[in-house]
Amino acid sequence: MGDTRVVLVNGARQSGKRTLVRLLAKERMAEWRSLDTPVVRQAAQEDPAGFVAFPDLMVIDEIQRVPELMLSIKEQADADPRPGRFLLTGSARVLGLRKPGRAAS
Repeated sequence: MGDTRVVLVNGARQSGKRTLVRLLAKERMAEWRSLDTPVVRQAAQEDPAGFVAFPDLMVIDEIQRVPELMLSIKEQADADPRPGRFLLTGSARVLGLRKPGRAAS
């Protein structure tokens, strides 16, 4: 998080990804958005660019549920070079999605 704009924590279901990310985000002022929640997922699908427009750390849980967000995350990360912009979680299916440029996993 200290030197990377986008960090992806991926792995199998029930492997502790969300717990780890909660611990990391707790140390910083973070906006938490879970794509498991239908209304949040709908907002992400309808306006991906607006959904990720946030000036500080944004945690997006279960990123594989809305793959359209990846391009908007890339655009935000390219426009703002500060490290620690996005912390993403997702199941192993994330590996099949197009990752944002310069994402660490």
